[in-house]
Amino acid sequence: MSETGNIVVDLSFKFALNIISFIENLEQERKFVVANQLLKSGTSIGANVREAQNGESKSDFIHKMKIAAKEANEAEYWLLIY
Repeated sequence: MSETGNIVVDLSFKFALNIISFIENLEQERKFVVANQLLKSGTSIGANVREAQNGESKSDFIHKMKIAAKEANEAEYWLLIY
């Protein structure tokens, strides 16, 4: 597991790993649409948080973190559907 010392980066990475494990269960239950959408949004959170760490400016950092927040909201939606 990646340990950066940045709690947001580390937790979003751990969340992505948990989502990937959970997807295996969904696929066994043949919930492919939910699995696919959740995989995209759930792993995108950490990718955007990590990208934000190297933002070109404060506004770029904020923009990427807002994208991560939107992806987290979408992931929550798919989890609620399940």
